[in-house]
Amino acid sequence: MHNVTLIKGDGIGPSIMDAAVAVINASGAKIHWHEADAGMSAYERTGTPLPDATMESIAQTRVAFKGPLTTMVGEGFRSINVELRKQYDLYANVRPAKSWKGVKTRYDDVDIVIVRENTEGLYVGLEHYLTPAKDIAESLAVVTKAGSERIVEYAFKYAIDNNRKKVTVCHKANILKYTQGLFLRAAREVAAKYPDIEFDEKIVDAACMHMVMKPEQFDVVVTTNMFGDILSDLTAGLVGGLGLIPGANIGADAALFEAVHGSAPDIVGKNIANPTAVMMGGVMMLNHLGEHEAATRMLNAIEKVVNGGVYVTPDLNPDTKYGTQEMGQAIVDAME
Repeated sequence: MHNVTLIKGDGIGPSIMDAAVAVINASGAKIHWHEADAGMSAYERTGTPLPDATMESIAQTRVAFKGPLTTMVGEGFRSINVELRKQYDLYANVRPAKSWKGVKTRYDDVDIVIVRENTEGLYVGLEHYLTPAKDIAESLAVVTKAGSERIVEYAFKYAIDNNRKKVTVCHKANILKYTQGLFLRAAREVAAKYPDIEFDEKIVDAACMHMVMKPEQFDVVVTTNMFGDILSDLTAGLVGGLGLIPGANIGADAALFEAVHGSAPDIVGKNIANPTAVMMGGVMMLNHLGEHEAATRMLNAIEKVVNGGVYVTPDLNPDTKYGTQEMGQAIVDAME
């Protein structure tokens, strides 16, 4: 029996998480769920978006399954996701983007995994105003040799464990000689230890262009925090959008799995939110827990329903009559 902290989240979170939990339970995996609260809903009830009880639960289970959380933009508390990554040193953010046969896009056979450094860079939040008038602001990026080495090591080990052939490092070392230069040097040193994996370097803006023009040249991509955030949304666009993209946040002794999209308050209660992303996060979680048979069973059922294009939400098929609940039940029914 695996103990997992369950955070349903804000907005559409509860509806898609309920669907995902039902599918995970039907997969045969033995999960004991510890429900906890976070986000705007928690803030409104307790005065904090991240209650102590939630942090204590994750500290005990070391695995969390999370729905989308609402974060105020430009004011108020910082991102809860960033805080959780910092608190448990979840240094590797893994976001796979793979084409679906049942989802029509401009591309076929895209299969890219973004491995993003999750604890450093600009997202450390070292910001301040330089003038009393607050008309000049400064943000500081932090890049360490140790942090760079461990994320690149993770990317190469991920490639080996998942039968991947190539790792591309994306950087901006041509301009940011110190921070990005340090990251690139660390990547080259680590890559030298893995001669059986092809290694490539791309400046991040050029990488964006190449991903749009010829996405098949990418396999595993490793990069710094903000660049990884941007590139993972780009790869999501190649395969059909954020509604299909899961995320795993991995540390040495803790992990958090989620959908990477937002809480979509505009469609709350309409039964049209796509649960695929968070369900795929569930697949990643089951593999992390060693529940490989259950993960495969769950993945096959999700692919069957999504590629079938009938029992899916309107974003996947505008002519559908079905919604979140029906899609979740169809995936449970498709479980073999």
